[in-house]
Amino acid sequence: MQVDNKILDDLARVAGGALGAFSSLREEAEGHLRAQLERVLSRMDVVGREEHEAVRAMAAKARAEQEAMAERLATLEATVASLMAATPGTHLPATTVPAAVPTVIEDPGAAPDAPAPGTAP
Repeated sequence: MQVDNKILDDLARVAGGALGAFSSLREEAEGHLRAQLERVLSRMDVVGREEHEAVRAMAAKARAEQEAMAERLATLEATVASLMAATPGTHLPATTVPAAVPTVIEDPGAAPDAPAPGTAP
């Protein structure tokens, strides 16, 4: 009976040692895999979690501000409409659109010192 316990103790010790070796091997493999993945991701120009969260917060803030401005605009438009309705005979002036400004498009094939098309030399 004493011999059986000694054999079982030895087997348990060997199994424990093997598990310890496998555990350290697993940790080392995880470390190598993590390093390899970080190298691959750094070459792919992937955004990190912190930067993603910062941009996400900025977008949420901008959305909230835009919604607040839309509500403010609606309130102002309602106020203007009620004032216009309260004073008969008044109307909003038509919005004037500025005349189109002529633009000069440069020819990419033209010489750098050449005058722009439609201008005198």
